[in-house]
Amino acid sequence: MSRLQRGAMLAPAAANVVMQLARRGVGRGVAKSSVTSGSLMRHPLKRTRTTLAYIWVALYGTDDERSELRRNVDAQHRHVRSHPGDDVAYDAFDAQLQLWVAACMYVGTLQGYEMLYGPPSDDVATELLAQCSRFATTLQVPASQWPLDRADFSRYWATSLALVEFDEVTTRYVRDFIELRFIPRPLAAALGPLHRLLCVGFLEATFREALSLRWSERDQHHFERWCTVLRRMNQVLPPALAQFPWNLVRFDTRRRLARGRTVV
Repeated sequence: MSRLQRGAMLAPAAANVVMQLARRGVGRGVAKSSVTSGSLMRHPLKRTRTTLAYIWVALYGTDDERSELRRNVDAQHRHVRSHPGDDVAYDAFDAQLQLWVAACMYVGTLQGYEMLYGPPSDDVATELLAQCSRFATTLQVPASQWPLDRADFSRYWATSLALVEFDEVTTRYVRDFIELRFIPRPLAAALGPLHRLLCVGFLEATFREALSLRWSERDQHHFERWCTVLRRMNQVLPPALAQFPWNLVRFDTRRRLARGRTVV
């Protein structure tokens, strides 16, 4: 679906990261991961590149490209697991945690689509759900575990929201992420307000409440204005600019795969 390959579709991306970390196993696995080469806090540019590469290959890659991506990700994930005595058990190969992450990515995709184009038709929403199943099945989630239809997904999502929880470790990590404390201070000062506005704005109330994030009517007004700006930019920008960074991600990822280099 070409409408998804628009840069403005990434507006809910920060909120999506927060949502994914709202399951203790995922949050603790990311915050305490020993794979420092893929750490957002230590290597933000690389982590952004690899995340976008995963999204693009999962959605649009060939079967061979997805298989290679899976090998790359699995090589990293096998090191992300809890140890005896840890107060939270986690394993990056846990299919249920992967299903949660993929479900969050589907919600983020739907949010981006609705922001740019309005509520999707039933046919489009069904197509989005089917295409986003690849976020899950590219890794260890069997196709049979992905929701069958929108009603099935709604039931899964409602049940999963009851499991949202941020412990002290994950809360600290998430707040650092929201405030951009992992990039140079001048950049954080310049980009932080908009990053926080979009991040918190795209979060459902369940996540805001779990993190004790303040959100006022004024914040909502500013958020809606920015969404309008992004929607209009998407309409008037030349295709090459409107599709950035996906056009660059596609080029870079396929070049890496062709040269036998890892994607992640």
